[in-house]
Amino acid sequence: MSVHEFALPDVGEGLTEAAIVQWHVAVGDTVEHNQTLVEIETAKSLVELPSPVAGTVRELRVSEGETVDVGTVILVMSVNADAQAGEGAPVPVACDAACDGSASATETSGATDSEPVTSEAAVSAAAPAPAPEPASDEGSGSVLVGYGTQAAPRSRRRARSSGRSPGGLGGNAQGLGSQAAKRNALNAPADQLSASRQRRNLAPGNLGRLTPAAKAFPIIAKPPIRKLARDLGVDLSDVEATGLAGETTRDDVLRHAKQASVFKNLETPAPEPEAAREEVIPVRGVRKAIANAMVSSMFTAPHVTLFVDVDATRTMEFVKRLKESPDFAGVKVSPLLIVAKAVMWALRRNPTVNASWSDEAYTLKRYVNLGIAAATPRGLLVPNIKDAHEMGLKELAEAIAELTLRARDGKTQPAEQQGGTFTITNIGVFGMDSGTPILNPGEVGILALGTIKDKPWVVDGELRVRKVTTLTASFDHRLVDGDVASRFLADVAQIVEEPAMLLD
Repeated sequence: MSVHEFALPDVGEGLTEAAIVQWHVAVGDTVEHNQTLVEIETAKSLVELPSPVAGTVRELRVSEGETVDVGTVILVMSVNADAQAGEGAPVPVACDAACDGSASATETSGATDSEPVTSEAAVSAAAPAPAPEPASDEGSGSVLVGYGTQAAPRSRRRARSSGRSPGGLGGNAQGLGSQAAKRNALNAPADQLSASRQRRNLAPGNLGRLTPAAKAFPIIAKPPIRKLARDLGVDLSDVEATGLAGETTRDDVLRHAKQASVFKNLETPAPEPEAAREEVIPVRGVRKAIANAMVSSMFTAPHVTLFVDVDATRTMEFVKRLKESPDFAGVKVSPLLIVAKAVMWALRRNPTVNASWSDEAYTLKRYVNLGIAAATPRGLLVPNIKDAHEMGLKELAEAIAELTLRARDGKTQPAEQQGGTFTITNIGVFGMDSGTPILNPGEVGILALGTIKDKPWVVDGELRVRKVTTLTASFDHRLVDGDVASRFLADVAQIVEEPAMLLD
């Protein structure tokens, strides 16, 4: 028996401390390799730390809510040296006709993200079990903070047979029958699939477990949709599919995750009858980082802010056409997408705005890491899309949606909040017309998009009702002069007024 001291690791560049948010283990608990030990909050994001070894928890040295430095021992474990040495040995699992068929079907469903699973998988339980595949010496991949996975993970998955069964064509015939069943399920009418999904979702006590009615049909979803579902913690078997032939779309996953509204994480809390008149809350984590960054930015960079009202009628029409286009099916499209493309077009024409400043020199960036400010329960986060200037409209729309959703869910990684070159903040989603945004540290420009609403507007000498918004931009006046700032904002406004210019 040996003792393992678990020290707080460095989970991001330049981070020196973190707060303990929640322990997932207690003293006396038996912990498996890579099991989540604790959730911590850094100045960048929430991070779950997995265990590098298997053992028993002896001591928790830090309480929830405490902030400790990187390298501090926060947990002590007892590790059985013999068990640890044999941890990676492959353990063959025998299964005969007595195995539960429903369990086999469930295990088979995790074999791959791209192959649909049908009820035929349960039939394979009655067939003779082939020899288990030899375990690989390589790990299955990296985890969040770099401990890796076990050298030879145990598997309960039945090995795939590469040849004929001893009984002649029986094994292959069974496989052909299973493939035929899959094809029939994929070709089933959409209304039949929808009815099956409804039966599954309405099944009593259904908490993510497939019902017999649902097992008869596969979950049809592309690999990117499956990845998005995993990232958001969504069980695809619970999602009501609306795509052609019962396919699960991106909007289906987002709708089920209840992330469509920007106010999801800003709900009004219930009143506490016994609450104190005042509450002292320590400044730490994201709030401390935001405070330091804003003070540093405001009192080191001389801000200059410009405003312009824009007729966004054509932008709204363009957004509507994109939503109706088959090429953008399942993709969230909003005016923010057009503004983001307009910003990158304007940055190319005014490169000084896409730069960073130091007292000795300034650096022009030939790339755009576009920051998107996101309101979260932990405060304002500004993750950025790397090399956004290389993306088309569809790819950029997907990147914006996924980045903001991860930020609101607290899953943004530190690297996603570093290296930004320009930031957009969409205050219009909160009904605000305009504001004076503060520069993100290290950048010399930021743009705020106000709400888009009907207003009287003069068109060709006549008063008409148009969709109007206000664009506000702040700049570091040490580098961005008034003429450059004005030309940049005018270029953005020009694209918002006539988005067809993006096609030139």
